[in-house]
Amino acid sequence: MGDRRAAVWGASGGIGRALVNALASSGDYSLVHAGCRNPFAPASDVIKPFTFDLLDESSIAVAATALAAVGPVDLTIVATGMLHDAAGNWPEKSFAALTADAMVASFRINTVGPALIAKHMIQALPMRRRSVFVALSARVGSIGDNRLGGWHSYRASKAALNMIIANLAIELKRTRPNAIAVGLHPGTVDSSLSLPFQNGVANDKLFSPPTSAKYLLSVVDGLTTTATGAVWAWDGQRITP
Repeated sequence: MGDRRAAVWGASGGIGRALVNALASSGDYSLVHAGCRNPFAPASDVIKPFTFDLLDESSIAVAATALAAVGPVDLTIVATGMLHDAAGNWPEKSFAALTADAMVASFRINTVGPALIAKHMIQALPMRRRSVFVALSARVGSIGDNRLGGWHSYRASKAALNMIIANLAIELKRTRPNAIAVGLHPGTVDSSLSLPFQNGVANDKLFSPPTSAKYLLSVVDGLTTTATGAVWAWDGQRITP
């Protein structure tokens, strides 16, 4: 088993849980930190649960400090995200549907939360050896690829996340030249997030969480420092900014 550590923030979601299990079974990591709001029973001795609240920076700071105390984290994956929620916030089809509350909710989950995790996890990244920081993004966050419009809050929050990743990559070059910071688009995954929007998705493009996790980790394994700051799709193709 490799003497490396990984951390997945958002381990209770479909993709997050699949990533934790895939990392734990890969044999490449001696420890996989699995973070979510509520503790759960780990499926492996390699998995170590921790708790945090994405909307509470102090809880993120406490969790990141605890992870760093165990040892450097070679792979950090932020698998949190929101497309719709129980409060009735839903992807907008027109500007008439925009509300300030929905936009703020989307940005808090999709942009601010991952940015704060990055802020506090920098201390946990190894100084000299390769490390990777990943935030799950989305192709619809690409300004250059946008041909359909709509989904204003979600698109904007993911576009903002992509900028956060680009800025993080620039800053990391100064102190951790072997660190890589990227966004990853997991494709359309059969989960609660995508469930209301699966009707038009071809069967071969609707991935199970384990399949998506396999693709994503394959992309991570192939990343070099030349990839830092960009957003990459599940098939290894770079997404237009």
